[in-house]
Amino acid sequence: EMAGRPSLGRVLPGSSVLFLCDMQEKFRHHIAYFPQIVSVAARMLRVARLLEVPAVLTEQYPEGLGSTVPELGAEGLRPLPKTCFSMVPALHQELDSWPQLRSVLLCGIETQACILNTALDLLDRGLQVHVVVDACSSRSQVDRLVALARMRQSGAFLSTSEGLILQLVGDAAHPQFKEIQKIIKDPAPDSGLLGLFQGQNPLFR
Repeated sequence: EMAGRPSLGRVLPGSSVLFLCDMQEKFRHHIAYFPQIVSVAARMLRVARLLEVPAVLTEQYPEGLGSTVPELGAEGLRPLPKTCFSMVPALHQELDSWPQLRSVLLCGIETQACILNTALDLLDRGLQVHVVVDACSSRSQVDRLVALARMRQSGAFLSTSEGLILQLVGDAAHPQFKEIQKIIKDPAPDSGLLGLFQGQNPLFR
């Protein structure tokens, strides 16, 4: 499948994968907007399942940080434990087994740690990275904002969940569109992003 020029950042179900990073119990009370972030990541997972986009799930040091929160709806995904601040070392076998892979959709925590380092590792492998900005957060909103700008400097694409979902489905005549419409009927919950972008933020000029 031709996905257009690489610089356009087109996303197609047959060449994409969803990465779900470290949405674990111990982070629940420390990450800004945790329930909202997880609910948006859960949307992405539901859409991925409808469109047969593979999804992978990691857990950072689960002995200490606990298991993936149930509201992500990730039953049936085998969580891969890791200690590295990147998902890529734990997933290199999966990555090598998808020769058609072109785009990685990235959700989870923390933006300045595992999300940033995963993005850099994926970009280094020549893959396109789409950071789902309303499905990524941090303990600190400054860390979150600067990490989003930092990934953009390295060539990652920043998008909202809805922007990516509609790109993936492509056409209102798609057989799964009615189901997907139910998922996005209510706008994604606010996770403070508007405040980060307001006032012509110099980081995003």
